[in-house]
Amino acid sequence: MKLGLVGYGFGGRIFHAPFIQAADGVEIGGVGARSADKIAQFAVDLPGVPVFASLSDLIADGSFDVVTITTPPATHTPLTLEAIEAGLHVVCDKPFAMNLRDAAQMAGAAKQKGVLLNVFQNRRRDTDLVTLASLIDAGELGDIQRVHNRMDFDQIETLERGPDGGLLRDLGSHLVDQMLWLLGPVEFVDAQINHLDFAEGRTDADFVIHLRHVSGAHSYVSASKANHLDARELRVYGTKGAYVVNGTDVQARAAIDGKRPATSDNWGEEPQSAWGTLYGESGPRRIPSLRSDYSDYYTEFAEAVRQGTDGPVPARQSLRTVEVLDAARIAAASGQIVQLDSTLQQTDTPVDWRLL
Repeated sequence: MKLGLVGYGFGGRIFHAPFIQAADGVEIGGVGARSADKIAQFAVDLPGVPVFASLSDLIADGSFDVVTITTPPATHTPLTLEAIEAGLHVVCDKPFAMNLRDAAQMAGAAKQKGVLLNVFQNRRRDTDLVTLASLIDAGELGDIQRVHNRMDFDQIETLERGPDGGLLRDLGSHLVDQMLWLLGPVEFVDAQINHLDFAEGRTDADFVIHLRHVSGAHSYVSASKANHLDARELRVYGTKGAYVVNGTDVQARAAIDGKRPATSDNWGEEPQSAWGTLYGESGPRRIPSLRSDYSDYYTEFAEAVRQGTDGPVPARQSLRTVEVLDAARIAAASGQIVQLDSTLQQTDTPVDWRLL
């Protein structure tokens, strides 16, 4: 399957290209890039692979099966819709859309055109999360009562500034998606969002969101780039015990450091010092972290295109993530809890919100 990579900034170069190259059943056949430095970098990273000045030029080439859209968030909707109209399958980077209306438009267009649209929520494959999921599936924790999902970075310089950026769209997209994947649909949303003022505009740089899931479980997702903290923690409470893990974000850090999954024997392997602890009646027990690989996302996507199945993160699932993020903004601004219609979370239908 021939893939066109649209955008070769930090995300395209670090979090897409290496994992596409390591995946089965898909290859990078070209990139859409305009700036001279990105074109030069691409020539070093993938010599001989053609460069296109625009998505339109890439489409006109006529040889591509799928495109990955990894451009600034505000461009996701028009570029995704252009690719869908051309009959291409699409992987859209997170955040899927700037708002629920745009997300629903993209999901609807893909369904009508009969092409596969997935969202790159790679952090479902974080080692700490897949280890937690395995413990839940094995019944080690019993019924889940609440999850605290925290990701803080002392990296204010990496914050995408201005009204089209912000931490809620960046890390919030990941953390909310993780909880929806793990605990299922949400019926109530409350949030606190803190902002900083920059020349580019007011920007959210710190947040905490409280989700009440239909299952009865509660999850608390939080992230900050404004408080000089650098920590990753999952803390989980269930009827049979608890689980706490402070992961090292091993895949992301390795990718940023220039390591590549295709050439690393121990890719996605957390050091023993970062293993989590399971607390139960028999006392605490260290739990080896499962290995995981973001490359599997693209392997699964390629297989879904061939088999006509949903793929790893179908658009209808990311529609619900955008819905929760929009509800969080409303809750934070109004100071009120937002109730979602949980029945709609199983469909492609935009939500009807009510304030409590």
